[in-house]
Amino acid sequence: MKSRVHKICEVISCNEIAENTFLLKFICPDIAQIAKPGQFLNILVSNYGTGPLLRRPFSISNVDNDKIELIFSVVGSGTKILSQKRTGNEIDVIGPLGNHFSIDDSFEAAFIVAGGVGIAPFPFLTSKLKEKNKTIKTFAGFRNAKSIYIKGLVNVLLSTDDGSQGFKGKVTELFVEELKDGKKAKAKIFACGPVAMLKEVGRVAKDFGILCEVSLENFMACGLGVCQGCPVELSNGNAKYALVCKDGPVFDINNIILH
Repeated sequence: MKSRVHKICEVISCNEIAENTFLLKFICPDIAQIAKPGQFLNILVSNYGTGPLLRRPFSISNVDNDKIELIFSVVGSGTKILSQKRTGNEIDVIGPLGNHFSIDDSFEAAFIVAGGVGIAPFPFLTSKLKEKNKTIKTFAGFRNAKSIYIKGLVNVLLSTDDGSQGFKGKVTELFVEELKDGKKAKAKIFACGPVAMLKEVGRVAKDFGILCEVSLENFMACGLGVCQGCPVELSNGNAKYALVCKDGPVFDINNIILH
């Protein structure tokens, strides 16, 4: 079985699911049958010569039989074009790429911590954790109530920057409050979001002695490790840097240095 494929895929739908956040669904049986939570796809958002030349990386948000789901925010011309895809349109996809979350460890409880569109890889992870009979608690932080989207997540505790829904403040603050009162034995953290959030999650994981994997969001050009354009500094070992696309995007928080 191939580890990755290159396919022209048919779009099923693309809808705005929260403020400036979109859910794209497309058909690709070849990718669906080999994808794992935490991996990503590299997508050419328009036909050659008619838009951005570089592909854009997107976490696989979920897999439903032969269908793939992606959650993304519009932040530039590439994602703007992707958000305008309609039923029957085609997209050029390479994947799945990168490594994946480790869910076969001996942990019993999973803490998912997501900031904004950092929720993207977690519906897929949640479905696989449920198959492993892991206990799951999710902490999701957003700017405001209009930007919230949590379909596919379970046992969700919300925070918003403006307090319009859930806890007012950072999702990491909410997470710490829960850790102070809850059980932490045989637990593992899975996190994705802004670097500042991940740094804080790493500090919390160390303070409470909890295993922690993070999925890094990074600009990528090739997505295959050729261009060397997505380095992350390593905290130990012979190599000084790893590549997010090739060696990640998932890392043990203890093995990297975030800036």
